Amino acid sequence: MRLLFLLLLAANLGFFAWMRFLAPPDPAVDRKPLTQQLEPHKLRIVTEHELAAAPAPPPAKPKPAARPPEPAPLACLEWGSFSPADATLAAQRLEPLSLGARLAQYRGEETASWWVHMPPQGNRAGALRKAAELKKLGVEDYFIVQEAGPLRWSLSLGVFSTEDAAQAHLQALRAKDVRSAVISRRETRVPKVWFQVRNVEAPLHAKLQGIAQDFEGATLHDCAQRG
Repeated sequence: MRLLFLLLLAANLGFFAWMRFLAPPDPAVDRKPLTQQLEPHKLRIVTEHELAAAPAPPPAKPKPAARPPEPAPLACLEWGSFSPADATLAAQRLEPLSLGARLAQYRGEETASWWVHMPPQGNRAGALRKAAELKKLGVEDYFIVQEAGPLRWSLSLGVFSTEDAAQAHLQALRAKDVRSAVISRRETRVPKVWFQVRNVEAPLHAKLQGIAQDFEGATLHDCAQRG
């Protein structure tokens, strides 16, 4: 029995020596982490309580959103057309913008095919009474037709190149309680005024659009679109 025990012990020692020093390494086992540990004696198991009490890492700062590029300034905007009386009011509205050399004014004529007017009042006295009524209603842009003919002593309230513009003006008069105004076809050449503004940035464009809304019949558009 003793001899058998010694033989088994020798066999185990021999197998251990072969596995430890002579056997080829197992390719599935990576021994590098074992040789590359730094200060393994400092490693310890963290309890659940310690993990919960540990301060949370600060949240990552969000990246600022990229600002969209500023739109390029418009080379030129045109606003018109205006009658001479309306052009004066429009120029007054543009003054606070301090446009300086960027603002130009052009005068010319335009063929008007649509006429907003009040029918003939019979005589000069009747036309003057109607004019006084218009003033009380807040209508300042008119004139009395005095030339001989069937339209004498009528009151002209505006001439327009398009029917849409004439209709818009008529509706504005209706809002002021002007009831007897009508629209007629009438081919005539009338003096007109246009404004042009150059190098228009987005903030200025928005201001011009706001002002333009107060003047029916006049449009704000690119200078190249002038017809």
